[in-house]
Amino acid sequence: MNFINRKKELNLLGQFYKEKGFKFIVVYGRRRVGKTEVIKRFIRLKRGIYFLADQRSEIEQLRELGRIIGGNFNDFVLSRRGFADWLEVFEYLKNKVKGKFVFALDEYPYLAAKNKAINSIFQKGIDEYLKNTGIFLILCGSSVSFMEENVLGYKSPLYGRRTGDLHLLALNFEESRKFFPDYNFADFLAIYSITGGIPQYLLSLSQGLGISDNIQENIFKPGKFLYNEAEYLLKEELREPGNYLSVLKAISFGKTKYTEIANDTGIGYNSLMKYLSVLENLKLIQKEVPVTEKNPAKSKRGIYKIVDNYFRFWFRYVFPYKSDIEIGRPGEAMSKVKESFNLLKSEVYENICREKVWSIKRKPFNFERVGRWWDRDCEIDIVAFSAKEKKILFGEVKWSNKPVGENIYQKLKEKKNKVMWGSARRREYYILFSKSGFTEKLKEIAKKEPLILVKFEDLKTREVIAKFEKVSFVSADEILTASRKKKKAG
Repeated sequence: MNFINRKKELNLLGQFYKEKGFKFIVVYGRRRVGKTEVIKRFIRLKRGIYFLADQRSEIEQLRELGRIIGGNFNDFVLSRRGFADWLEVFEYLKNKVKGKFVFALDEYPYLAAKNKAINSIFQKGIDEYLKNTGIFLILCGSSVSFMEENVLGYKSPLYGRRTGDLHLLALNFEESRKFFPDYNFADFLAIYSITGGIPQYLLSLSQGLGISDNIQENIFKPGKFLYNEAEYLLKEELREPGNYLSVLKAISFGKTKYTEIANDTGIGYNSLMKYLSVLENLKLIQKEVPVTEKNPAKSKRGIYKIVDNYFRFWFRYVFPYKSDIEIGRPGEAMSKVKESFNLLKSEVYENICREKVWSIKRKPFNFERVGRWWDRDCEIDIVAFSAKEKKILFGEVKWSNKPVGENIYQKLKEKKNKVMWGSARRREYYILFSKSGFTEKLKEIAKKEPLILVKFEDLKTREVIAKFEKVSFVSADEILTASRKKKKAG
């Protein structure tokens, strides 16, 4: 299969590579996100070696590394005997390497598991052997917590020695869609609602099967990659996966407030914050507050939600029914999918629409923040604003089988009055996203008012940009002024 996306990441590595002297780059990101493929693609036409660490003993891995480096430099003695220790590796490279040379070491945390002093050894290797060479050192790891704390963290012996770092995140919707180029928007949305933008998850589903068959054949079967991947990832990252499983389960079943999660899991209030913080760092959950909150970090209106699509799906449809699935009876799990998967898709669609708001090329104003807004009585799917320009955009997202009509627009205009942000002198704009299009009457209204309509099939980046460019955004005040001038002229 062709290499898909990651142009930004490769360009960043390329920029580092063009710089003179020794470079130490840290590459990290969760399992299956595509780190190894990015590194291999980067090295492909360059002088260098790639070494994948594993769980063998340190002696065995040094012997293997000696074989690889010896082969690169036609050193048959080294290829046979291997290295005695890591300092010998660094000394050998210092003496042999002339000019630029990439040394990429993948799954670095496995080395640390075998040798607790590895960070200090690499610190010494950099300071005494490598810093005056042209070596381009890459340390890569899938344990995000380890890489951030033990490699990038200020307490690490390696702190301050890196010249750059690259945190690989999941692909966005449009990038992920390239894995299924023949699927229409709605069909791929179903896939994306399960896998998110993790390349290996996308590749684990079959393009020849419908969504229900894919779920039954590739997820609801013990032994299949996506059946236990969530647990494997948590076990690799965390010392106490049981408590994290409990927290994620509580959130997936609607316990979104701090007190609700604490009561549901039985985890003490003081301890719970640590678990939530770790899950946030892993990009599995997010604390969300109404977008207009002045101090989000101190807001008491925050709720927690699972933001990783695969984890959201897994905790709703796999985790609660594992006992049944294990004995070959996935019927109840499938019935839950049929019952509520459309709701899950609508949640994902809403997130995609918010993401697309940022990508508008010709904006009615420059957005400072984009998000949701809610209070006890109502919720607005999209609110974007600029305090500098005193402008605000309100939006609704509808995943229904009938066209959106004037009533939805009017309700949005009523709800926006509850948002007090800049209420005295703000200018207001509107946007509606719909799965099934819009009524003719609403289309006519959109021609006269500061309103943009986006149907879900139009959510390819270029088409969305084109649609926004065709619309002249004006404020309600400007429309009113224009109307009065027309009357006077008449």
